[in-house]
Amino acid sequence: MDIETRAVVIGGGIVGLTSGLALRRAGLDVVIYERAPEIRAAGAGLGLWANALAAFDELGVGEQVRAIGKPSEMYFHDAGGRLLDTPGFGEEDHQFLLVHRAKLNDLLADAVGRENIRLATGFEKYAEHADRVTVRLSDGSSADADVLVGADGAYSTVRAQLVPDTAAREHVGHHAWRAVIPATGLSVTENRLTLGTEGCRGGYVRTYDGSVYWLVNQFDTPPLTGTRKEQALQRAAHLGEEGRNTVLTELISATPEELILHNRVMLVPPLPHWVSARVVLAGDAAHAMSPHITAGATLGIEDAALLGDLLSPGGDVPGALAVYEARQIPRYAHAARLSEAVEHAPTPQEFAQRYAEFSHWMLTHARAENVAKA
Repeated sequence: MDIETRAVVIGGGIVGLTSGLALRRAGLDVVIYERAPEIRAAGAGLGLWANALAAFDELGVGEQVRAIGKPSEMYFHDAGGRLLDTPGFGEEDHQFLLVHRAKLNDLLADAVGRENIRLATGFEKYAEHADRVTVRLSDGSSADADVLVGADGAYSTVRAQLVPDTAAREHVGHHAWRAVIPATGLSVTENRLTLGTEGCRGGYVRTYDGSVYWLVNQFDTPPLTGTRKEQALQRAAHLGEEGRNTVLTELISATPEELILHNRVMLVPPLPHWVSARVVLAGDAAHAMSPHITAGATLGIEDAALLGDLLSPGGDVPGALAVYEARQIPRYAHAARLSEAVEHAPTPQEFAQRYAEFSHWMLTHARAENVAKA
């Protein structure tokens, strides 16, 4: 007789949808609950590194993901336009795929099966029992499952119950502005990422459909003034010699105010544990880090895929979750140390070098190593 294992996933973003897909392919019965009334995402670009693409290949959607992306490279220039070399690291340490976040969400929702997603239904609380976990939902209903996956982001309500007093905290002074716009009438012949002065970093990359994704962020940001567009333009002035970065300035100026996204960057503090016997955190719910490493989605996708490798119908859920935690907490502690080294690099050259060190580590110590150990 077949033994069914049921999973409830909280969160319909990229990590929640990938978790649902991975667990369904592992043979589990999965339902994803999303508080919002539709599957949606902020309309900005998202970088996926080779380890995320390998996970999507294993989940059967790699080809479709590549079809909505454009191969790109993470090389940095200084404010004078000079390329910052990273001795000791190869091209593969700089290459990633730029995709549109909302289109990736739609692709993953279709792969999971829309019938397995419950919209406008948020998580309230859970109760663990020896053989199951009961999930209480915002519409007054409840669901019993063998495992509950909290993939509900940096402000996770699942984490609030599993690991109390670990609310997301501000990465003091770190802000980011970004948008995706059509390149109509603008000459964007290359991708360009610049490390400037006053703690500013930014640039632009071309997307697969002819649009352009631009971004600006700043560490130790002074008090904000003006509109979002004016704020972004103020930072762009630090990304070129004599205050000029013509293409980036043109892109920001051409962007309607309502399309510009501004975020005060938030972090999740290091957690003492990610799991209980039947509850587990994945993605930003467990380890939201600064976006200056542009790998948050990739790392969360690895979490989701690893859960799919470890959980199986009729399997030992507490044992699988214990293995997951034992593998991932040390990995992310090291990722956080590398991320901090990038942030605190004293010069643009060292920033670029330390970034290459991070990406090389991430790509050469990927999930496959964890699966082999498991």
